[in-house]
Formats: sequence, C-alpha cells, structure tokens
Amino acid sequence: MNLYGRSFLTLLDFTPEEIRSLLDLARRLKREKHLRIGHRHLMGRNIVLLFEKTSTRTRCAFEVAGRDLGMGVTFLDPASSQMGRKESIEDTARVLGRMYDGIEYRGFSQNTVELLAKYSGVPVWNGLTDQFHPTQMLADLLTIDEHLHRLEGVRLTFMGDARNNVANSLMIACAKMGMHFTACAPASRFPDADLVKTAREIAVPNGGSVTLTTDVAEGTQGADVLYTDIWVSMGEPESVWKERIDLLRPYQVNAAAFENAAEDAIFMHCLPSYHDLKTEVGKQIHERFGLAEMEVTDEIFESERSVVFDEAENRLHTIKAVILATLSKQ
Repeated sequence: MNLYGRSFLTLLDFTPEEIRSLLDLARRLKREKHLRIGHRHLMGRNIVLLFEKTSTRTRCAFEVAGRDLGMGVTFLDPASSQMGRKESIEDTARVLGRMYDGIEYRGFSQNTVELLAKYSGVPVWNGLTDQFHPTQMLADLLTIDEHLHRLEGVRLTFMGDARNNVANSLMIACAKMGMHFTACAPASRFPDADLVKTAREIAVPNGGSVTLTTDVAEGTQGADVLYTDIWVSMGEPESVWKERIDLLRPYQVNAAAFENAAEDAIFMHCLPSYHDLKTEVGKQIHERFGLAEMEVTDEIFESERSVVFDEAENRLHTIKAVILATLSKQ
C-alpha cells in the first residue's frame, strides 16, 4: 500500500487493507528493533511534536520512533509554542510545514489536527484528540493479533466510559477489521449515535458488529478482550470524579467479569491506570472516595491475562510504521 504523503487523523480515513499494511510494517520494524537491525530509512528528515496534553507513551514512542528512523525530533509543549494564542493554527501549520517533514499533534480538538493537516502541506499524525486516538488503535490491533493470532471475529468489550476517544476509536477499528465491538456502559455514556451508525455501516460488509449494552453479564459473555480506560479523561475537573465514579463503578473490570469472558480472554488498557495506591491521583481517590482500585482491579491488571505492557511497547512499533509509511515513497 502506498501511503506516502497521507495524514493519519482517524481510522475512518483508512481501508482495512491499508490498516493491515501498517500492521505488517509494524511487525517487521518490531522484529528488526528486537534483533538490533538498524532501519534509519529517513536520515536527514525532521518532525515536530505538538503537545497540548502531556503523555508518557505517545511522546516517548514518537521520539524513539523518529530517532530510530534517523530523523531529527523537536518537542513543543504549550509553553513552547504560540499556536492558538499569538498565532493561529493555520499560520502555525504553514510555518511548521516549511521547516518539518511531518507534524504530530496531541491535544483537545479534532478540528485542530484537521486544520494542521489542511494547511501544513506535510503529513500530520493524530497522537490523541478528544474524539479519536488512532495511533493507540494500531498498537491495540497488533497486540490482539499477537496474543489471539487473529483479528476477524474477535469479540472486544469496552467497559466504562464508552463515550471517550479510546472507545470511539476502538469501535471504528473493530468495524474496519471485522471484529465484534461491544460498549458495556451506562446508557448516558454510550458512544455518539451518529458515530455508532457509521461504525455499523462499516462493520456489516467486513463481517463485524457493534453492540451497546448496560448489562455487564451480557456485555462480557464470551468476550475475547476486555478493555477499559480511566473513568475521567484528561482535562476534566475534579468535580466530575464523584459523579463518574458512582456511575461507572458497576463496570469495573474484575475477576467476576473475566469469569464470564472467553477462556483465553485478555485484558487491555491504554494506560495510565488507577489500579493501586502507588500514584498521587490513586491516593487522592482513596482518601476522597475510599477506593483502592478504580476501572480495573490490581488482581486483573497484574495477572497473566493482562497484556497492557505489550500494548504499550507496540505504540512504538506502530507509530514508527505510520511515520515511515507516510514519509517514504518505498
């Protein structure tokens, strides 16, 4: 597949065949990385990372990926850029497009990353917006395929706040790849109805499906993958915590949920996770609400079923594949 010059903003823009080609490339690059085979295919090229939201995995994955490919990498946090304050997004895009071969954006509005792609003249990669998280999806698909040895027909259940960017993107990813996606959540936290309609239209010809349920027993029955995310997204005020915890507590991923899942089911989480009291936020939650664990129990997080750190590593290999595929004519 020739993806040269393309931006990577949402999986809605890519065919199942194009997604598979990126996964195949990621597998090759991962193998080469583990064997210490150099692949500095983009020597002399430069990329810039625009971060309005902090991240461990996304920043490290893009920086290491760029350097493994032989590229120069510039990181700009909100204090290092005038974008949106003293300079419009459009003007910022046109300036950066003259200096860099590619732009990564991680922030809030999907419109921002769309404008960067429209005006920069170079490939733009979505590291996360409030609506979509496509680079996470490639890592997730690669991880599922590595552990279950298939994608088509896999039953993935997302438990918790199914209206967030990760659930949105999982629904589209599953629809594209012929998987069966279930959002197991309170009805008020189901994905947007229009996006559900779109996902179902995509899923049918690919042999997949999209199901919404408030019933945990129904949602976890026979699932091959149980997936969750933190209950309050980045940037939301602390005042949201109590309401969200009360609403989502029945949808915690725990031993009971896994007893209902498939025998070889795996647990996935995009991280970070509040599964213990080893973080400042975890301690604050415990002090305020008496919870030592939130969206997943520590028992499950640390179990053999958990593939979260394979998933985290795969952010590097899949992001590297996206950069190489969109900046190389080969």
